[in-house]
Amino acid sequence: MELVAGCYEQVLFGFSVHPEPKASGDHQQKWTPVADFTHHAHTASLSAVAANSRFVVTGSKDETIHIYDMKKKIDHGALVHHNGTITCLKFHGNRHLISGAEDGLICVWDAKKWECLKSIKAHKGHVTFLSIHPSGKLALSVGTDKTLRTWNLVEGRSAFIKNIKQNAHIVEWSPRGEKYVVVILNKIDVYHLDTAAVSGTITNEKRVSSVTFLSESVLAVAGDEEVVRFFDTDSLMCLCEFKAHENRVKDMFSFEIPEHHVIVTASSDGFIKMWRLAQDKKITPSLLCEVNTNARLTCLGVWLDSVTDTKESLPPAAEPSAVSKEQPKGGKKESGGAVQEEARQSKPHTKKRGLTGVSEEPTKGSGLVAAKKRRVGEMLEKKRKKKKIRVMQ
Repeated sequence: MELVAGCYEQVLFGFSVHPEPKASGDHQQKWTPVADFTHHAHTASLSAVAANSRFVVTGSKDETIHIYDMKKKIDHGALVHHNGTITCLKFHGNRHLISGAEDGLICVWDAKKWECLKSIKAHKGHVTFLSIHPSGKLALSVGTDKTLRTWNLVEGRSAFIKNIKQNAHIVEWSPRGEKYVVVILNKIDVYHLDTAAVSGTITNEKRVSSVTFLSESVLAVAGDEEVVRFFDTDSLMCLCEFKAHENRVKDMFSFEIPEHHVIVTASSDGFIKMWRLAQDKKITPSLLCEVNTNARLTCLGVWLDSVTDTKESLPPAAEPSAVSKEQPKGGKKESGGAVQEEARQSKPHTKKRGLTGVSEEPTKGSGLVAAKKRRVGEMLEKKRKKKKIRVMQ
């Protein structure tokens, strides 16, 4: 298992974590984080990180996505399709990666060949966050155009657009995909898939920086403060709160392995901490281990050496059939302040396709750029700029 975290200082940290054998009389197993690597591939601060069973990918304000091979521990190259800060990266299985950026694009990548299969102009402003439904058939995105957009990933098109009147900065599906949350400042709206309507609102004390579902009904919330809170998304009550760090919590990640349900937190104070969750989420988690990076952390991920390490105890994902019922047949439909719009109707594909339902042909000029080739390109660009300045003088 590897904890990976990006920071303002342009570095990706990797710490391998191993459980130590239980000593006699010890009630709790000790875990030890060991510094494994630091990867300095970006030329600006890191803004997003994601992991599948082989690779860790990082996004940055330098507008590139870097790929790191966790098996070989080498740089695997860079993806250079976006023109703007990379705001979100999400893997679906080991075959596809979806990226969002400040250029308003959502890109679907083949995570084997590292080619761009689909590039969608998703938002009029920035794409601030995206989340893939557990079934892989739908995605939700939010942006600075005050919309929540649903994407049909089977056919690679927009399903509908909802006007949410404010700019949301986080959207997240629950583990079974029966509900999702949309975060605007310190407010968390809980939506149910079958109605696509807000069932309740959770209010956090400070602006929310990260959320992660611990179960279908329990949501962990971190904000611009040292505290992490667990909320029940049905009753909207706070089940538990605890001081996790000395400074604001920037990102969180939760996962299950045999005998452990774990939440990892990363903070501006430089610490990454692993916490063991009790079965009863009203009980404060216990600290398993911590490590100080001495950097201002911005994003967090966890790489598990193999897919079998994770506990697949969650029930099957809810089929997103209710969303298609919601879709209006006409162009635009006003519905109590919500604008729902279906994109052009496209004929269903008879052949079984990939995640986006598009033929697996790459978008022109959007493949993998080797790290060395990219650096040469950057040097040539700097030389061209210097020449231009001399001519102007």
